[in-house]
Amino acid sequence: MKCNIGKTDRIIRVLIGLIVIAVGVYLKSWWGAVGLVPLFTAAIGWCGLYTLFGMSTCKVKG
Repeated sequence: MKCNIGKTDRIIRVLIGLIVIAVGVYLKSWWGAVGLVPLFTAAIGWCGLYTLFGMSTCKVKG
């Protein structure tokens, strides 16, 4: 898997993931588990939807 998530995109995904998890915990809802998806994609640096649409926010060195 080639990196297709840039630094800014990762930061945004982590923030969104943490907010969704916090709201889920506050509301005592299992929907907070959805916040794990952006956290996971930020951690591995790869997004399957970006691959399907041929997108990338990762800057290529060189």
